[in-house]
Amino acid sequence: MLTLVLLVVLFALVFEFINGFHDTANSIATVVATKVLSPGQAVIMAAVTNLVGAFYGTAVAKTISSGLIDASVVEVTSQLIICALAGGITWNLITWWLGLPSSSSHALIGGLCGAALAAADNNFDVLIWSETAESWTKNKGILWKVVVPMVSSPVAGFSLGFLIMGSLFALIYGMGNLGGLMARMARPRWVNLFFGKAQIISAGYMGFAHGTNDAQKTMGIIALALFGAQAAGTLDTLPAWAEFLRPDSAEEGAIDKWVVVTCALVMAAGTAAGGWRIIKTLGHKMVKLHPIHGFAAETASATILVTAANLGMPVSTTHSISTAIMGVGFAKNPRALKMSVIERIVWAWILTIPAAGGIAWLLLKALRSFGWA
Repeated sequence: MLTLVLLVVLFALVFEFINGFHDTANSIATVVATKVLSPGQAVIMAAVTNLVGAFYGTAVAKTISSGLIDASVVEVTSQLIICALAGGITWNLITWWLGLPSSSSHALIGGLCGAALAAADNNFDVLIWSETAESWTKNKGILWKVVVPMVSSPVAGFSLGFLIMGSLFALIYGMGNLGGLMARMARPRWVNLFFGKAQIISAGYMGFAHGTNDAQKTMGIIALALFGAQAAGTLDTLPAWAEFLRPDSAEEGAIDKWVVVTCALVMAAGTAAGGWRIIKTLGHKMVKLHPIHGFAAETASATILVTAANLGMPVSTTHSISTAIMGVGFAKNPRALKMSVIERIVWAWILTIPAAGGIAWLLLKALRSFGWA
């Protein structure tokens, strides 16, 4: 039914909006915590850079829209995708309310897995784990969509944050030993002044990187729904006003222009709405930050996200920035990290996929019990 397809698009855009304000903290927490920008200024900058980043390619969207659910085992229906999105939305709202920076990416993937398992009566064959050697180049399956990014992005975030911060410390220490003008420039006052300006650039880079990765995930979901509807014949006879729903290309995972534009604008709007609870956790509770620390963390995280986007890997923005902050804090002083806060964040990461998947599983089972799916 056309109504169900439109409902999927609506749910996807709601998820995108929530993703925007839920993950706003990831791109601006450090620049707010260091007082380089006011919260209002940071949100505006993040919204603009998110919008620009969302138009930077569709590799991640194509990864999400194909290769996770085996359509030969279960039909990818509108009801399945609605339940998947509802699972991700519910978990995002719970973690936002608790101030925990959980991964919207993993909430979405968890929702898809849970709904697919419910539709296939818990037949795990419905999930594509990997596709032999092609997996490396096409990022097919849960192994490359979930497991590899889940492990690699936190490790890379921590390591790169530590290395950048360590390099900056070494540079400043070396300047201090040179004497004269160089020594004066290495003093805390001048260091804070320089990196206060530099952090505006790194925060913009972080916002751009967030848009390149996160905005594309919902694009992929909408494309998945439209291709499923087309395969089921739902789009064979469309009224004139709904012709835009028909995919422009028959290529698997292809993303229509209207999907790109709509998702980019909705994520920017969500970003502008802000996410102050999570900003407080990331920017203030984990480790005390100065501009130099914020610059290092944002540069490390954004580099990982842009690299992953170019490879078509849906990496978690939350994981990369959180662990980059941890790496910077560890380079500053290992004892400065507040382990109780970090422990809560890690538990949120661990629970995200099963929690969002469980919610989606229950929702689809409930719809089936009423004969609606």
